[in-house]
Amino acid sequence: MAHSVNDNSIESLISASKALRLSLQKSQGLGSALEKAGNRFEEINHRLPSLEAAVRPIRADKEALAAVGGHINRAVGPAAAVLKVFDAVHGLEKSLLSDPRSDLPGYLSVLKRLQEALRFLGDNCGLAIQWLEDIVEYLEDNAVADERYLSNLKKSLKSLRELQSEKEKANLDGGLLEAALEKLENEFRRLLTENSVPLPMSSPSSLGEQACIAPSPLPVLVIQKLQAIIVRLIANNRLERCKSIYVEVRSSNVRASLQALNLDYLEISIAEFNDVQSIEGYISKWGKHLEFAVKHLFEAEYKLCNDVFERIGLDVWMGCFAKIAAQAGILAFLQFGKTVTESKKDPIKLLKLLDIFASLNKLRLDFNRLFGGPACIEIQNLTRDLIKSVIDGAAEIFWELLLQVQLQKQNPPPQDGSVPKLVSFITDYCNKLLGDDYKPILTQVLIIYRSWKHEKFQEGLLINEVLEIVKAIELNLEAWIKAYEDTSLANLFAMNNHWHLYKHLKGTKLGFLLGDAWLREHEQYKDYYSTVFLRESWGKLPGHLSREGLILFSGGRATARDLVKKRLKTFNEAFDDMYKKQSSWVVADKDLREKTCHLIVQAVVPVYRSYMQNYGPLVEQDASSSKYAKYSVQTLEKMLMSLFQPKPVRYGSFKGRQMSGKFDGVADLRRTTSAIV
Repeated sequence: MAHSVNDNSIESLISASKALRLSLQKSQGLGSALEKAGNRFEEINHRLPSLEAAVRPIRADKEALAAVGGHINRAVGPAAAVLKVFDAVHGLEKSLLSDPRSDLPGYLSVLKRLQEALRFLGDNCGLAIQWLEDIVEYLEDNAVADERYLSNLKKSLKSLRELQSEKEKANLDGGLLEAALEKLENEFRRLLTENSVPLPMSSPSSLGEQACIAPSPLPVLVIQKLQAIIVRLIANNRLERCKSIYVEVRSSNVRASLQALNLDYLEISIAEFNDVQSIEGYISKWGKHLEFAVKHLFEAEYKLCNDVFERIGLDVWMGCFAKIAAQAGILAFLQFGKTVTESKKDPIKLLKLLDIFASLNKLRLDFNRLFGGPACIEIQNLTRDLIKSVIDGAAEIFWELLLQVQLQKQNPPPQDGSVPKLVSFITDYCNKLLGDDYKPILTQVLIIYRSWKHEKFQEGLLINEVLEIVKAIELNLEAWIKAYEDTSLANLFAMNNHWHLYKHLKGTKLGFLLGDAWLREHEQYKDYYSTVFLRESWGKLPGHLSREGLILFSGGRATARDLVKKRLKTFNEAFDDMYKKQSSWVVADKDLREKTCHLIVQAVVPVYRSYMQNYGPLVEQDASSSKYAKYSVQTLEKMLMSLFQPKPVRYGSFKGRQMSGKFDGVADLRRTTSAIV
């Protein structure tokens, strides 16, 4: 029985132990659970505000909750469309950053799509933002959403609204459009540059023979590409940039064409002018070069500008052409002509001014057609100024030419008895003015000049003025003949000048106007003064070789020798004096000089030869014979035939001491004309 009790006690202890252990485990688990629960309670405590906000819509007004769905749908629709277009823009990036030359039509098509997308974005971004702002405002007013969430939405919408400003709209594509347009401009430049080739100048000297007008210098396909690019650039407000590129490339091309002509002379300044004659050759070149530039180069540019920009409008392509013409050199051509008009007045300048007028008049229709538009106003003004200066200058020189000739009368005649430069110049000059080359031009100039002064012009005025100039020359000659102290020199001078008038005017336009009687009169004057000159100078020499008293048997040989010595000495002294004096005299005309020398030889040499043959032996045996038989017949003849040779001189027009006056007054005129004769 005791054994039974012990067994029961042990089992009770074991059970109690198990129960205690189980309780302990439960306590530990409960403690752990409590610890975890504490952490969860703390977490829940932190999450309660957000949970409260999350369940706020549930507590919101039922009508507000019912309307919020529609608001959200209306706002999300436009926003989703905008986002879709943004994705499309991004998809165009690869194509637009490629080289347009490989597929220009495709490139332009893609660029057009980009513009359409950007236009959509520009029109609809603001609408999408407005809808989103409306829904945020609704959520806020109806306390349907969390305040912090709404605050973040407001910040995002504010940033989007700022991007919608005009200043930032260009950034909608991240700069893709700008990059594409720059590539298109580069392609525009490339097409122009690679197809703009300077006109070949194989023979600049034969410019006058190139009568054809140069064709359009760009292939049709290239022009079509340029036109397509222009349309797209205009759509992006880049017309001015496009025009700038075109003018730069094409004006450079024209300048390159002109470089072969060596136009450095166009840059000559008024300070570099010595006189008009120093640039006379340039004036001739100027006319040919200007005609070539207008009829070939500028004509081609005019046509090309029209071809490339015709769809844009007249003002655009005429503006481009005007800039090309100005930058390529037309202004330099006109300025050169203006510089010539501003140079010192000189009658030879009249011919050069007429040359300039003839060149401009020949191109008058071309100038009016090419440069007649409003865009070419600078070219028009400079052209008008040049024409006015040319006409004024030419007319003034012509009408004052008579006064210039008359003013020469007071100057001394040439010391060598030659033809004054004034006489030789005027005879040639007046013939040129009356010739077929200059008379029509001068007539036209004078008609215009007098019309500006409301005066009529008759062709007889031109002829009469020239005849008056010739009469003034005759009066000058009369005064100059009387001005010589040495009558022999005066006679030689008269002979020279009357022969010059006869010989150089016979068979000419001026000679025809003066008439045969006038010409014969001057020929007769030449003969008269030649006879008087010979009689009054060399004709007196034979008188020193008198035979009187030389009959050997009357006074003896010694007496005869003394007389021969005396007479030969007198002859030699007279010959030496006359030869020395007349050696500096000049007869420029070869025929007149030879004839005059022959007459002198005929007057002197035969008498000298006969005298020396008869009486020379009387003195040749004398120890001092060389003092008396000083010249052989051959030497004497050779010396006489060498007379009156012209000296090397620099001939000019109305020059001498340069005619530097501006025809402002008599004092200036007198000061500038002293060396003309």
